[in-house]
Amino acid sequence: MSQMENNSYLVSRQQDHLEPELLPSFLELTSSNQVFGFNNIKQNSSFQPCTSSAMVTETFEVLNATYESQPIEVLKHSVSISKPISPMQATSKSNNFANHDGILDPSVKLETGERLLKQVQFYSKPLMTEGAVIKEPVKVGNLNHHPSIKRLKDTRFDSFKTWSRKLEKQISNLRGKPQNVENEALPVDRYFDALEGPELETLRPSEEIVLPNDKTWPFLLRFPISSFGICLGLSSQAILWKALATAPSTKFLHINFEVNRILWCISLALLAIVFTIYLLKVIFFFEAVRREYFHPIRVNFFFAPWIVLLLLCLGVPPIVAENLPKALWYFLMIPILCLELKIYGQWMSGGQRKLSKVANPSNHLSIIGNFVGAMLGASMGLKEGPIFFFAVGLAHYIVLFVTLYQRLPTNETLPKELHPVFFLFVAAPSAASLAWAEIRGFFDHGSRIAYFVALFLYFSLAVRVNFFRGFKFSLAWWAYTFPMTGAATASIKYSSVVTNVGNQTLAVIFSVVATVMVIALLVTTIIHAFVLRDLFPNDITIAISDKKPKPHRKWFHRRNGSLVHARDIDNFLKLANEEGTDLESCLKPPNNNR
Repeated sequence: MSQMENNSYLVSRQQDHLEPELLPSFLELTSSNQVFGFNNIKQNSSFQPCTSSAMVTETFEVLNATYESQPIEVLKHSVSISKPISPMQATSKSNNFANHDGILDPSVKLETGERLLKQVQFYSKPLMTEGAVIKEPVKVGNLNHHPSIKRLKDTRFDSFKTWSRKLEKQISNLRGKPQNVENEALPVDRYFDALEGPELETLRPSEEIVLPNDKTWPFLLRFPISSFGICLGLSSQAILWKALATAPSTKFLHINFEVNRILWCISLALLAIVFTIYLLKVIFFFEAVRREYFHPIRVNFFFAPWIVLLLLCLGVPPIVAENLPKALWYFLMIPILCLELKIYGQWMSGGQRKLSKVANPSNHLSIIGNFVGAMLGASMGLKEGPIFFFAVGLAHYIVLFVTLYQRLPTNETLPKELHPVFFLFVAAPSAASLAWAEIRGFFDHGSRIAYFVALFLYFSLAVRVNFFRGFKFSLAWWAYTFPMTGAATASIKYSSVVTNVGNQTLAVIFSVVATVMVIALLVTTIIHAFVLRDLFPNDITIAISDKKPKPHRKWFHRRNGSLVHARDIDNFLKLANEEGTDLESCLKPPNNNR
């Protein structure tokens, strides 16, 4: 009897509402816009979905018992199933409308659904179609071990970030609230203990770094201050081609100012790119910049951006500007003067950073700024300022030249990758000859003396071919370009005063060599930067630890007043853990014959 009532009920519902498909009464094809509160949780913030599996099982058992004789078509679309607000309410309402056999009374089901429609929130639950795959839920406990999560939570670089806790402590100290700062400025002795080579860029085997060495660091951390050396080479080329176009001794070449304009624009664009990248490094990784500044060698490259700007002012094309304002010279020389007061003061004080300890060919960069600035000031018509900087540069160049001729600070063999920096010996006297010629108004004896010194140093380095070949490319190669270009420009000025075939030929040869070197290095740099992507490796220099590693205690046995047995013991200990090794063969009989 109950089945007949149910069938008549379904037929009447289908005729009344004209449903497009034959569906049970508890499932309806309804648009989401027709249901109040559908998929809108924000309308009722107190809604909590039912999560009781027992309640869901009970509901489906009741419905299956009611409509077990009615076939249900397989739906290929999503339907919505209403869930009660809470298990308690669902239980109470289902008990009120059920008969003694536990089956819902169909006569009151429609009325009940319409009354509860305004009280119940709906979630769309798409039915699984054939072929659907249920993904395994992610376990929350394993999220911390996921590689992507590890990469996001990698805090090993936080100590070098600008807004790290360490910098906040430093700001608190400036505000008068002293706190303990863990990593202060590294003393210069720590750089010499942890690094080796005249440029102090190679980590000693016994040292460790504070940054991970098993992965590639962020690009800003790998971008060194020495990258401004590329700008030095290109901007000096703009001056060279301007001299070739204006010098009387090279008029036969018929050089157009268009080459000078193109090189000047390229140099300006490159300086803007490099300066912007390093400015971002200052903003985001201030600790790395601070370590470069306290590095006894890298600090000299902080002169490079200002020297490049001076060179761009000297090489400005006539079509861009004929006369530059004199205020520009003061603006560019103030930073150089501040850096010189800091660096030269350390050389003179005799402390940790005295010149005899930190002397290096890259120190010439702190000298060249004086001569280039004097050249620019004299070309603008200034008198006292250029002479002042020329005198300061000359005095410190003589001291640096003698110190470098005596010995290297580390007293070790120069690594092959760093040989090009020795060409910086040529840059300072070449710039000095041009500066004094600009101050005096012509290439007099003082200018010739500086030029001849540069010429001799140029030839003394060029004849040592084996000294400059067979090593890996690096940014140190750009040390070739600026000194070569400076020597070529000085040769052009000298050939204009002493005009003959020999001087003109020498000037042309120097100019061709300098230009070819710049083109070759520029192409090689682009290949390594964008194709091979190995131009900027991890900068080990800035990642040394602030503490010395604990020394390994070794047992030395002195015998017959010799340390030969100590080396035998080291060999014995190295081979002790190797299988199948004849331990006695590693010990050589001591040689006491001296």
